[in-house]
Amino acid sequence: MHRNVPFYRHDLAPQDAARIAEVLATPMLTSGAVGKSVEAQLRTFFGVGHAGLVNSWTNGAVAALLALDVGPGDEVIVPAMTFIATANAAELVGAKPVFVDVDPDTLLLSPAAMRAALGPRTRAVIPVHLYGQMADIGALRATLDEAGRQDVRLIEDAAHCFEGSLRGERPGARSDIAIFSFYATKNVTCGEGGAYVTNSDEIAERMAQTRLHGMSAGAADRFRQGAYRHWDMTRLGTKANLPDLLAALLPPQIDTIQARLARRATLAARYDAALADLPVRRPALRPDALSAHHVFPIHVPPAIRDEAIAAFNAAGVAVTVNYRAVPTLGYYRERYGYGPADFPVSYAWGEGTVTLPFFPAMQDADQDHVVTVLRERIVPLCKRAA
Repeated sequence: MHRNVPFYRHDLAPQDAARIAEVLATPMLTSGAVGKSVEAQLRTFFGVGHAGLVNSWTNGAVAALLALDVGPGDEVIVPAMTFIATANAAELVGAKPVFVDVDPDTLLLSPAAMRAALGPRTRAVIPVHLYGQMADIGALRATLDEAGRQDVRLIEDAAHCFEGSLRGERPGARSDIAIFSFYATKNVTCGEGGAYVTNSDEIAERMAQTRLHGMSAGAADRFRQGAYRHWDMTRLGTKANLPDLLAALLPPQIDTIQARLARRATLAARYDAALADLPVRRPALRPDALSAHHVFPIHVPPAIRDEAIAAFNAAGVAVTVNYRAVPTLGYYRERYGYGPADFPVSYAWGEGTVTLPFFPAMQDADQDHVVTVLRERIVPLCKRAA
């Protein structure tokens, strides 16, 4: 029997519209009391001193780089295996992304690779918690200290890792700032949006400005208690604040994130068990890490990857690609002259990766259908390419 399995389905329901209606009943549609309440919720969840909402991971990262005075002439170390936004944020502030290859097992940025890429112009490093597994921020920080580079800032790309942890520590515990995404397919979502957390008073004060044009006061503060307050601009910023209309969708999801993580872990374990004897690869998970299980990627022989995608689609299974090696994409290849040989691990993974359907509401029968398609249609392709 033909079965259609979507790549992703969010958990939001019609009753969530009531939270938006409550915001519509107030004068404040942009960043106001609802957002401040969510920020307090985030501070508690991550155990940090400061949290702020932003309208996307990308704009949050741009605001962070501006807050850290990273700009033209500076370099930012970025893994070659990530989404384009990680590198684009550096480009958007005029800095140069310096790409490094990833660990062949975990596909994460290693301390050794980071240290080898350090140069006199390095101002920041953006380790990526790819697919939900945290990079070792403590080891990266220790490596920077050993190299005498306390001037280099650590900005966690935690877009995939809201509820993940490493050795019991969540994002934001050891970095200068961690940035999350609430995009439509993320584990916590409001369609578009994101957040940042930090323990630095100075960075928090600067972020409050750089996420809102550099202004010293947002709309809610400018009209507090019905009286207008003058504002100033002392540093350059961008437009990155999240409106209450979207922030209103977040609180119930944050409250229930652990229960949904348990379902994600169960689905991941079912996939792993079913794929154990198949000729496909998976990124390795560290035993001391709790993955957020954001997506479930596999790797097939690159020669048959696109044929495999077509076979999945023909069987009603929606799949995608997360991700191809960023420096080998057109813009970065032409701007900096990178080629596949410069980042062999990232390139090889990117040419053969396929991300399978994976979301908490996924039914076992849907997952079983995906596995059946893998066994009956994809495995023969893999064996042919072997």
